[in-house]
Formats: sequence, structure tokens, C-alpha cells
Amino acid sequence: MPNNAKILAFAGSLRAGSFNKMLLRHAVGAAEEAGASVTTINLADYPMPVYDGDHEAEHGLPENAVRLKAVFMEHNGLLIASPEYNSSITAALKNAIDWVSRKDGGLDLSCYAGKTAGLIATGGGFGGLRGLVHARQILGNIGVLVIPEQAAIPGAANAFDDNGALKDESRRTSVENVGATLARTLEKLHS
Repeated sequence: MPNNAKILAFAGSLRAGSFNKMLLRHAVGAAEEAGASVTTINLADYPMPVYDGDHEAEHGLPENAVRLKAVFMEHNGLLIASPEYNSSITAALKNAIDWVSRKDGGLDLSCYAGKTAGLIATGGGFGGLRGLVHARQILGNIGVLVIPEQAAIPGAANAFDDNGALKDESRRTSVENVGATLARTLEKLHS
């Protein structure tokens, strides 16, 4: 039986050399090995103003919000790698979540309904763990099932080799486990 997992993968960081984008590749590879179809996007390709109800009322949804929402709708899973900014998620990630939840001047959570997510992060001493707590809370509150498995890799500046691979095998395995578990969970939920 084919795996019906269709995962949208992205990092909450816009930076070209983002450690979280490097981390994401490990989880994506494991999800694909588990049979999932994975689409990786870069939030930097969807620039949008900071969400503002007055802006929405005057101009409607930004074109990139409409495009991003369409991409979300095509997938039943989300794989998110996000750094921790000031003990929370990044503004780019929150802004994307907010704009994608809008339609015709109102709240529309259809792009989150029935979705399942896996979360990973890398960063400083805590490895982005505090941001993952907030991401889990936000996603859960808008109807996304977040799998219990997650990975937070501390010391990002020294965690990767020159090719962008995690140096520590046990940490690499924990990140890959999130991708593979997400793929297997989606297969069970959508078979």
C-alpha cells in the first residue's frame, strides 16, 4: 500500500545559511525514506507584511499569503525546523501561520484542519527547545496534531560539519526519527 503522507517542510528562519535549514534536510531525508512525499519550501520565497487587520481590510490577503495557503492545502503534514528567538518562535514563522489562517477578512483554519506536524530545532544552549514549546502550543490550538517526538539540538554553530551534516550520530538519529515518525503517523492516519 502506498504511503499517503504529503509533508510540507520548511524552516522558521529566513537566513540563507540557517542552521535550521541544514537540520531540516536530515528529517526530510528520513521522511522520504519512510515513504512520504516531501515538498521543501523557503519562507523567504513568500515575503509578506507583518499581519495587520487594517492592512488586510484595505488590501485583502497578500498574493504570497494566498500562494502559501494553497501550498499548505496540498499537504497533510508539516515538518517545521525553527530557531528560538527570545525564548519563542521566529516572527517569520508566526507571521506565516497568521496569514495562512486568513480568508476574506476572517479566520479560516481549513489549511490546518487534519494536519499532523513534527517539530525540530537547533540553536544555542537550549537548542531551540523553548521555541518548540510555543510552536507546539500554537499549532495545537489551531487544530494541528503535533507528534510527541521532537528534537532540539544545542550548540548549532558547532553541530554541523562542512557539508551541513550533523556531526553527532545520536543527535542526527533523533532528528531523523522525527521525520520518519511523522511519515509513519501520516500513513496510518490517511490510509
